Amino acid sequence: MKILILRFSSIGDIVLTTPVPRVLKTQLEGAEIHYAIKKQYADIVRNNPYVDKVHELEKELSPLIAALKREKFDCLIDLHNNLRTRIIKWRLGVRSYSFQKLNIEKWLLVNLKINKLPNLHIVDRYLAAAQPLGVKNDALGLDYFIPEKDEVPLEWLPETHRKGYVAYAIGAQHETKKLPLKRMIELCDKINKPIVLLGGKEDRDNGEKIQAFFEKHEGSHAYEQGLQELGKKTIIYNACGLYNLNQSASLVKQARYVFAHDTGLMHIAAALKKEVFSIWGSTIPSFGMYPYRTKFTVLENTKLDCRPCSKIGFDKCPKGHFKCMNEMVFDFYLP
Repeated sequence: MKILILRFSSIGDIVLTTPVPRVLKTQLEGAEIHYAIKKQYADIVRNNPYVDKVHELEKELSPLIAALKREKFDCLIDLHNNLRTRIIKWRLGVRSYSFQKLNIEKWLLVNLKINKLPNLHIVDRYLAAAQPLGVKNDALGLDYFIPEKDEVPLEWLPETHRKGYVAYAIGAQHETKKLPLKRMIELCDKINKPIVLLGGKEDRDNGEKIQAFFEKHEGSHAYEQGLQELGKKTIIYNACGLYNLNQSASLVKQARYVFAHDTGLMHIAAALKKEVFSIWGSTIPSFGMYPYRTKFTVLENTKLDCRPCSKIGFDKCPKGHFKCMNEMVFDFYLP
């Protein structure tokens, strides 16, 4: 059976779909699995041994549809369910199954604070789209495959971090999904261990400011001695913008613990079976996108009636106070 999976974006959502090609490939005899995805995210599934062929969406939909038609698929599993994937389903004209987005239920929760969402992780909802083919959840969690060329040796890190570190993914697609800079610094102080900051080029500036706050300076011996007496051990290595996604995943894999906002690296950490401390602001775990099948701790402010204010996040707090992040208590312990 030749099966096409559709999921165009983004990093976290694609990682969350990875159990689907695995169960199709391992539970259906002779299954050939294809995956259609935006070109900029193709490497996420290109290294997946359960995916036989990757089809890339560039700017126009028509060339992709033409390529997909030539494959003559037996069926299609739509894990995106937007206008473009509906056009593809119509144009291919083969049997298809679609992921239920629950947009009405999300709207009710965001706007009226009425929770009608099922108590079900989004991964299980993705898998439900494939269940008519006779597959079931294998309980193996998420997948993320790092090619050998992108494995980062510890020798690339500062000597202070080679015997163990905590990874903190400081980025997020929207500002209301990440801590303000001052609170990032407070969190790093609370972690109190060598930390590798992870993120894209857009996070580099914040990473430099965090690193500068904890940096040792010439002539500060007395200050440093005081920090040692207080047991302060936070040392920052700002890796934001220095590594590609697979290399960042390699650094996540080698970390003792991972702190992350509600973003793609959080799900990559779950796929790599790391202990995750997930940080939530404008969005909430009840949307069903908390770390899947790994040990995790949720850090959030549950004392607000304005959360969730969005299903994806905003550029700034709609209320202006940003209490979900500014008044969050960092309640955790690292041995």
